[in-house]
Amino acid sequence: MSVLAQETPTRGTRLQLHGLLPPRSAERYEDFLSLYGRAPRSTAEDLLLAVEQSGLAGRGGAGFPTSRKLRAVRAGRRAVVVANGTEGEPASHKDKVLMRLNPHLVIDGALLAAEVVCARRVILAVGRDGDAASVMQAAIDARPDAGAIELTTVPERFVAGEESALVHHINGGEAKPTYASQRVFEAGVGGRPTLVANVETLANLALLARHGTEWFRSTGTEAEPGSVLATVGGCVRMPGVIEAPIGTGVSELLARCGGLTEPAQAYLIGGYSGAWVPADDRLMLSNASLASSGGSLGARALVVLGEGSCGVLETARVIAYMAGQSAEQCGPCVFGLRTLAARMSVIARVQPGAAEAYGHLSRLHRQIARRGACAHPDGVLRFAASATQVFAEEFSAHLAGRCTAHSHAPVLPVPTSRGDWR
Repeated sequence: MSVLAQETPTRGTRLQLHGLLPPRSAERYEDFLSLYGRAPRSTAEDLLLAVEQSGLAGRGGAGFPTSRKLRAVRAGRRAVVVANGTEGEPASHKDKVLMRLNPHLVIDGALLAAEVVCARRVILAVGRDGDAASVMQAAIDARPDAGAIELTTVPERFVAGEESALVHHINGGEAKPTYASQRVFEAGVGGRPTLVANVETLANLALLARHGTEWFRSTGTEAEPGSVLATVGGCVRMPGVIEAPIGTGVSELLARCGGLTEPAQAYLIGGYSGAWVPADDRLMLSNASLASSGGSLGARALVVLGEGSCGVLETARVIAYMAGQSAEQCGPCVFGLRTLAARMSVIARVQPGAAEAYGHLSRLHRQIARRGACAHPDGVLRFAASATQVFAEEFSAHLAGRCTAHSHAPVLPVPTSRGDWR
């Protein structure tokens, strides 16, 4: 996945200071320092106040206010910081790109977070596939101030990056969500208060320490300040990861990817727990804008589906993958998602019984919704429901025994799961 050319943010001024993605690789510590310099010293309370005033929200998907997380963990004793770089979302590559090009900015952010919450232990968690582990370990080894940081690798599973699953894995268990009476900010790694923060969130913390709140809020929107890393794929000429101000128009984002290879019929926004939305050039890269179409930023992944592809078939492929990613800890997930995947497959492949299978979808939704032991089933339902709305005409065609697509070549990435949950 390439990194596309960066642009000066459209609102305010960046004061020629570097953002999340540097103009050249900052993998070597010396190169990083030459580009960013050292973060100025400040008290933990001053840094926490800066995060609060900046409006920085989590960049992992949920968008929870970072200052609230920091304060909750800071209120405990002997805290732990977990930098979450697992990125189990197949449509997203932003965290992998960030760690490859700017590993020291992530480390800086993790160390600063540790200062804020008074943590002596910092754990960097990355997926086992790819080169993130080797790059981050080399970065840790190159720094004289990284003695508190340890690296752990996590199974490549969709739900393994969920904070309770991640903590459970670090504690020696399987990388599956858990349902203890206490949240991880109260009792996480080793039973201690634990801050689990996405690596992009922590990198932003490092930028805030250097450039200040005014700089951070000089881009993005008033309600959603800052920039984000977005993964753009599908029928674009140059798929890749882009740093863009929140509020950037989707049309501008696609133009920076070289434009489209064919007209778009829909966008998948937010990854596989996100939603399909109709292709609309007026949409912007913000939750406020996307909400009008039923979408949200989520994992900051944007996949463009061309008019020649089949949205029904793409949806069925992803749901089959998501059903296979179940942690198998509750009936709605194990049996409900498998049944949903089977029904969608019948419809997508225009097989006998397609009309009956479609009639079962609303009943399955009622049987599964809000009954799972974690959020995984509801994310799949949101994705499926958006497909039935956006591709309503194509669903009708499939029920009538035909598919209108010109190509059935896969568009959305569906990886093959390997290994166990440990």
